[in-house]
Amino acid sequence: MSDRVTLAGRAAWLADKNLQRILAVLSEGGEEARVAGGAVRNTLLGEPVADIDIATTTLPEETVRRGEAAGFKAVPTGAEHGTITLVVASHPYEVTTLRADIETDGRRAKVRFGRDWQADAARRDFTINGLYAQADGTVVDLVGGVADIESRTIRFIGDAEGRIREDFLRILRFFRFFAWYGRGRPDADGLKACARLKDGLDGLSAERVWSELRRLLSAPDPSRAMLWMRQAGVLTKILPESEKWGIDAIHALVGTERDLGWSADPMLRLEAIVPPDVARMAALAERLKLSKAEAARLADWAAATPPAASASDLALRQALYRGSQGGIRDRLSLSLVSARARAVSDTEALLEAGAYGRLLKLAQKWEKPAFPLKGADLTAMGMTPGPEIGKLMRKLEDAWIESGFSLARDALIERAAESQKNDV
Repeated sequence: MSDRVTLAGRAAWLADKNLQRILAVLSEGGEEARVAGGAVRNTLLGEPVADIDIATTTLPEETVRRGEAAGFKAVPTGAEHGTITLVVASHPYEVTTLRADIETDGRRAKVRFGRDWQADAARRDFTINGLYAQADGTVVDLVGGVADIESRTIRFIGDAEGRIREDFLRILRFFRFFAWYGRGRPDADGLKACARLKDGLDGLSAERVWSELRRLLSAPDPSRAMLWMRQAGVLTKILPESEKWGIDAIHALVGTERDLGWSADPMLRLEAIVPPDVARMAALAERLKLSKAEAARLADWAAATPPAASASDLALRQALYRGSQGGIRDRLSLSLVSARARAVSDTEALLEAGAYGRLLKLAQKWEKPAFPLKGADLTAMGMTPGPEIGKLMRKLEDAWIESGFSLARDALIERAAESQKNDV
């Protein structure tokens, strides 16, 4: 580095006594330990720091020996890859021995432990992730990461194509980091390499692909990154359902989130760019190995009938009772987003947006009422348990719903008695 860059005074975590103890213990006798990666990057970017990872010249077994001698708990969470987790005062710190890749297959790498900080930095993906900080806060930049942080450029370390061939997931990470931290246009070499090598994504596990896509969709504003993903053919590769449906709604959704104080919701953002087709969404959930909750939410959204802006409060409550509350809320949210986007040049859409906003608030506050009649109430009247009771219960529940959920239990029993009398 030409100019000394330091985190001193900028990183509260640097003053943590437990972190300083670990760095000191691992730096005795000619060894050295530094904070690596995300904590350094995020501090320089002014972003929150969640985890603090440490790189060290000590071999894993020596990391364990020194940690335990100092009274830390040492957990071999990834010892074969050089990673030991040291737990101090219930706080875990991942400590990884310096490494160099000796063999890669596009998904995983075989590594060799070493003592070369340049080689360790060179095996990382992007320049902004290849930074270290010494115990006093001095930033060690061996790959040009500080300059790229200042310009918010996401750039592969070394040859972009070569880095991607080591692990094709780096294509998705390129766009994910651009969504979170990038500015302007993506790095041209990186973008071209991602476009050329996108077929390599086919060899990745669905879990890894969805994990990266979900994290990208969680960025404050992923719209620019998704535009470039589409331009490079990467979005269609991992999410073919979006190809003819488009991603234009993302920008409007992000704007609505900002204006109305909504939290970033990766599932709602996914729903905004894929068609509400039950069969295709089931196939998407299976292909990307979505969790049960995620798959159910996608299915409920696809199956839900979108309420019209002119729907009455009663009609909405009835729809919520009979259908999926979550699916209808998602439909209303996206209808509101669409109306707001059109309202810029359409007065009717402005009124529509107001109506959808009111319906959405009602749907968010609504709690499903309990049908006040039980099958036991009918058997107590002398009816024989069986299919007929089920039919009558459904008929009475329909009447209760149509009444706006206002028919009381006694009134329902009276109707049941009349129905029984008429059947005799």
